[in-house]
Amino acid sequence: MPRILRITNRFNLGGPTYNVAYLSKYLAPEFETLLVGGTKDESEEGSEYIVENLGLKPMILPEMRREINLLNDYRAYKKLKQIIREFKPDIVHTHAAKAGALGRLAAISCGVPVIYHTFHGHIFNSFYFGKLKTAFYKIVEQYLAKKSSKVIAISQKQANELVDQHQIFTADKLLIIPLGFDLQKFQDNQVEKRNSFRKRYGIKEDELVISIIGRLVMIKNHGLFLEAIHHIRQHTSKKIRVLIVGDGAERKSIEEKAKHLQLEFSDGDAKEFKLITFTSWLKDIDVVCAGSDIIALTSFDEGTPVSLIEAQAANKPIVSTNVGGIENVVIPGQTALLSKNNEMLPYAENLLRVVNDDALRASMAEKGWEHVKNKFHFTRLVNDMRTSYLQSLSDYRI
Repeated sequence: MPRILRITNRFNLGGPTYNVAYLSKYLAPEFETLLVGGTKDESEEGSEYIVENLGLKPMILPEMRREINLLNDYRAYKKLKQIIREFKPDIVHTHAAKAGALGRLAAISCGVPVIYHTFHGHIFNSFYFGKLKTAFYKIVEQYLAKKSSKVIAISQKQANELVDQHQIFTADKLLIIPLGFDLQKFQDNQVEKRNSFRKRYGIKEDELVISIIGRLVMIKNHGLFLEAIHHIRQHTSKKIRVLIVGDGAERKSIEEKAKHLQLEFSDGDAKEFKLITFTSWLKDIDVVCAGSDIIALTSFDEGTPVSLIEAQAANKPIVSTNVGGIENVVIPGQTALLSKNNEMLPYAENLLRVVNDDALRASMAEKGWEHVKNKFHFTRLVNDMRTSYLQSLSDYRI
């Protein structure tokens, strides 16, 4: 039985955690998997429950953290080498940047025959770290890609960026394998979920709920979202409520932005809810989607945004910036209205159009489930990976 050592940055709420969980669970019994992850960032909600609910018991490396720390990173690298020597994997598959660097370096050092890496996003646009740091990270990733058997992009758009725009690796290394999820719960009991969610937050029947779901960090660009809400408030007669679902380091600055725009807000424990509610982290996103009418996203960059896949699974229209792999996740103009990155007025006008046009909302909503139910189901993900693993192992043995 082939052995896989699967290494991920950390178990936070998002696509990478679901990805590693489903692959670890459902590639058995054909493959034996040891799942290893780092420590979650303090600004994030832990999502160990995702893997635990599948009966998985991952190994946690406290030294593998999100931030760069040479001492901790070296300790994590040494531990990964020890794990490889003891587990003797046929395949090491790393997910995301930190795990990808440390895990692949350890696998290369130990002579692991097959090495995979999945990019769940990337940091090769200079607005992340500036030109010098970005150039350094590119050199590191180019070296690691040369030593990898296969490198996985999770969308065609991301693949184009990695291969053509940033030249991180050559096309012969490339696999495009979208993420996969268990999406049926977004179709189940929608009316019951909608009623309970709206009762919880004091949402009236005639109020349209616009929800934005994700970490409160700079890359998500919540400031653009608030500016769009300010614009809508001035140009619609519809009653709206806004839910900001998530938490993170930018919470205070987002609140300050709301104050500046004179947008009233409250938190999820308030007795009297305002225009905007900061709910903090909510685990039952299927309930959030059921209770919402529109799902928004304003990110500067994305890999494959889970919230948009889940929104379509719940038959909710989307308004988003067109960045990263988003145009490969939605059907532009049909399940989502997209605008250029960080352009307030086009984004706000798209959101206003969906708010004001009941027929448009209904039309966009009805196409979502059909689009995602097979394309982004975890069984497709598992089958794609199984086929590739077996081919790589066969090629190595030849």
